Amino acid sequence: MKLGFALAAGAVVTAPDPEHVDVLVYTAPDANEMREVTEKLSLDPHDLESALDADEISRVEFAPDCTSIIWKQPKNVSVAEQLRFDVGSMGLFLHEHRLIVILGEDALSFTGKEFKRCVSSADVLLKMLDHTVRHYLGHLKVIKQLTSDLGAKITGSMANQYLLQMLALAESLIYYINAIEANGGVLAKLNAHAQRLGLNPEQVEKLHDIMVDNQQCARQARIYSDVVSGLMDARGTIISNNVGVLLKKLTLISIIFLPLNLIASIGGMSEFSMMTQGIDWRVAYALFVLAMVALGWGSWHALVRLLERRQGSEKRPRSAVSDSLSRD
Repeated sequence: MKLGFALAAGAVVTAPDPEHVDVLVYTAPDANEMREVTEKLSLDPHDLESALDADEISRVEFAPDCTSIIWKQPKNVSVAEQLRFDVGSMGLFLHEHRLIVILGEDALSFTGKEFKRCVSSADVLLKMLDHTVRHYLGHLKVIKQLTSDLGAKITGSMANQYLLQMLALAESLIYYINAIEANGGVLAKLNAHAQRLGLNPEQVEKLHDIMVDNQQCARQARIYSDVVSGLMDARGTIISNNVGVLLKKLTLISIIFLPLNLIASIGGMSEFSMMTQGIDWRVAYALFVLAMVALGWGSWHALVRLLERRQGSEKRPRSAVSDSLSRD
């Protein structure tokens, strides 16, 4: 899809004349549009393929009539079996009076407030770079919130569903770090060649601000990645511990019902009726049920007391160590 935009009153608007545009945007170009880009606009086919390759590394190249930038941007969040945050590539080709943007997906919108006060193609370029950095920061905030929510769910979970989602977030953060740091190299090179790009002092200051924001974004992504990776093993242990607690409860229930089943199977219904011939059957069976309940409650109470004593004996050596350390 091809869209043309013009600069009017400091804003990026749809161009009324398709022959006179300041910004050309190609989103998922078809064969005819790719031919137009390479033949009429004289873009290198390799640069065009790089702009559409999600695995391409960020870079910037300078030519006498064009500055070519391969830039990494975050994709829209995909929710399938797992929540994933992926990165893609886009091509920014700055000519003297025109900016050509090549996108593989995710149509670009210039209606945001960050695209105000654009008077040249270089301004639009810087605004797009700044928009991408802010997009990364927004996704990192979402990842932080998702990590907290998943951590709370894992505390009471006994399945691997939430742990796998957290693993997907950890993988996404690694890709984000790689893309953000690669973009940082592009920004540094653009800053070193600011005069070659013809940037005025205000644009150079804007480029410096983008570099600082990108560095903070990379630092934040590394911190989140370290936190998620460092707590993965601990949260896996929590799930295993939850399963162990459940198995312990099921074992207690099984132990309690073992003697009850034994008594019921040895006596049987006919033998019990024979042994209680002189007693009304309603009274006999009521007493039998009460005896079974009392036996079950007594078994449960005895087992719980036994487990508490064992846990108390395990805690005593630790308390003795802590007391000795406090005396020292």
